[in-house]
Amino acid sequence: MFNPMKVARILASFSMIIAAMAIGLDGAEALFVFTIAYVIVGYEVLWRAMTDMVHLRPFNENTLMTIATLGAFIIGEYMEGVAVLIFYQTGEYFQEYAVNKSRRSIKSLMNLMPDSANVKTDDGIVTKSPSEVGVGEIVIIRPGERIPLDCTVIEGSAMIDTSSMTGESVPRGASVGDHLFSGCICANGVLVAKVTSTHDDSAATKVLTMIEEAYECKSKSEAFVTKFAKYYTPIVALCALLLATIPTFVFNQDLNEWTYRALTFLVISCPCAVVISVPLSFFGGIGGSSKAGILIKGGNYLEALANVDTVIFDKTGTLTKGVFKVIKVSPVSISERDLLMFAAYSEFHSNHPIANGILSAFDEPIDESRTKLIEEASGQGLISVVDGREVLVGNRKLMEAHGMDVQEETFGTIVHVAVDGDYAGCIVISDIIKDDSKKAISDLKGLGIKEVCILTGDSKAVGMHVANEVGADSVISELLPGEKLEVVLGKIVDGRRVAFVGDGINDAPSIARADVGIAMGGLGSDAAIESADVVILDDMPSKIPLGIKIAKKTRNIALMNIVFAIGVKILFLIGGALGLISLTHAIFADVGVSVIAIVNAMRALRVPR
Repeated sequence: MFNPMKVARILASFSMIIAAMAIGLDGAEALFVFTIAYVIVGYEVLWRAMTDMVHLRPFNENTLMTIATLGAFIIGEYMEGVAVLIFYQTGEYFQEYAVNKSRRSIKSLMNLMPDSANVKTDDGIVTKSPSEVGVGEIVIIRPGERIPLDCTVIEGSAMIDTSSMTGESVPRGASVGDHLFSGCICANGVLVAKVTSTHDDSAATKVLTMIEEAYECKSKSEAFVTKFAKYYTPIVALCALLLATIPTFVFNQDLNEWTYRALTFLVISCPCAVVISVPLSFFGGIGGSSKAGILIKGGNYLEALANVDTVIFDKTGTLTKGVFKVIKVSPVSISERDLLMFAAYSEFHSNHPIANGILSAFDEPIDESRTKLIEEASGQGLISVVDGREVLVGNRKLMEAHGMDVQEETFGTIVHVAVDGDYAGCIVISDIIKDDSKKAISDLKGLGIKEVCILTGDSKAVGMHVANEVGADSVISELLPGEKLEVVLGKIVDGRRVAFVGDGINDAPSIARADVGIAMGGLGSDAAIESADVVILDDMPSKIPLGIKIAKKTRNIALMNIVFAIGVKILFLIGGALGLISLTHAIFADVGVSVIAIVNAMRALRVPR
């Protein structure tokens, strides 16, 4: 952001220096002119230094710069004292510009929440603040408007621009029955929708909360920089004091000469290049990933994501669409229609995607009075009473637990059915693999990931089929949620740096315990959001390698800045101590290092597509 006042002060002071040098001022006249120039360009630095001293924070760049420039005036180096502040303020201007550009890069995310909602009432359409709209109210969404709250379409159809939430440039179609996330834009058409969540629980609010919290979590590199500055600054200040006093009072050297060297040493020692550029790198990485629909909850998780060497995927809803269709009904002791009926009436008590597939295949109204849930066996299935008969619907483990042999199929997800203790047959359901799952795993291997593993509660045949289709290295099938967690912990114990990718409540324990937990499409699951370190705002597995690529790039930029800035500092500190570098050269080098490091840090904002 252009700061005209700061630019004007810099130019005014610079002009006064040039004029004084051209006229050849010296003595009291030179002191008067250079003092005015000093105050014009440096009063902010002086004020901050005084404030820091009052609050017992003496070791920072403001204090060091003030001591160095005032010291230059004391020993008669007026021009250099002002020049140091001009260069320093120029460097600060570039720092402010870089930080503001980083903030502007995610401004669209911070404007996700619209100011108003058009609510349909008995008296017509009323404009309300989104925070005043309750669940169940009806909202009207017109072309070009942001969706004010999470809602379900009850009338109309339109194309929805989700780029601000998911990073996807291609609009998605929405029609009756589709769920809409707040913050997205209605591109065309008019939608009538029923609100499904309050303002505080809406997707846009969750996104903004996660972004705000992300900047508070520092990475190890940022923590290193904080500790480095804490100890580095007082050490170099002490070294500067010793540099000025020991040669003068022990070896009878010239006081002005060694004071000048000490002041040069102080100017060079300012750690602003490292202190600003490293956090700015992670700021840019988090902002850039957010624009792509990848919410990383802090610099620590960004750095951990860069170090991942093993990625474990849940299958259903993560690598597959979680949309199940019945492809075969295999009865044993009852009719095909009765087998499907018993399964549908039992699965009526579940909201699992498999249950939805069976209910869609049955395609008859469910009479709730005919069915009652008795027990939900975790990871196995359901036990219900339908028309007074005990019905078991689930996987092979549920049948074997009740002493029944089952009929096996070679492909698909198998749902077994037993009625009154007798095996009745099975229903074969198939899930569809997501379009970009294969590319996602290929890209992960291209990034150097050692192992891509799939965990599933499905049969071995289904697990192997999906693993072969997408190119995974390994698959472990027929797992309960607790067993998935054991696999994740086992990999961590073996020294692997594990990322676990899941999409629902059952995956929350594994997401929480992995080195990096990633929730796919996590806006729909509070458990996923709470436990995950990274949230993918859509259902695209290809965002996983993109997130890792962003994390690796950000980490490399931060490390590059640390090595570069500290390396140059050390060289110039030695040169300053030996008297090879003047105050002007020192501040020019310091500002130059800062600008280079900051420009390098800004590369983290550019996200590959």
